[in-house]
Amino acid sequence: MRKLTYFAIFEPSTHGAFGVYFPDLPGCISIGDDFQHAQAMAIEALGLHLWGMEKDGDIIPTPTQPPFEDTPVGSIIAPIAVFPEVVKNEMDNRSVKTNITLPAWLKELAEKQGVNFSQITQAAIKEYLGVDRP
Repeated sequence: MRKLTYFAIFEPSTHGAFGVYFPDLPGCISIGDDFQHAQAMAIEALGLHLWGMEKDGDIIPTPTQPPFEDTPVGSIIAPIAVFPEVVKNEMDNRSVKTNITLPAWLKELAEKQGVNFSQITQAAIKEYLGVDRP
């Protein structure tokens, strides 16, 4: 499984929080209440940023190595790794809300019968499209 590692710069604030950014990936930023939280948020930010780039067909830059110019004094440089296929799978299979329109009488009857609208709608769309994906 493909693993990508980029270096993140963690900038401490006066209240114990850390801002995070990736020099190789402009716009990929995050923040955490403390260093441990900032690391977790950096992993999430990196995974989502790379997922978005790949989805948009952008070229993923080759990670560079420290030292990075203009790194603020007191900052921490640490490697952050993600598995892009895991992130893609999570994003592709997340639940999203959508609205549908039904006649009122049909909705009322279905609710009385305890119909799960999400399950029925998913099953009908899968059947209509001829897909068998979970």
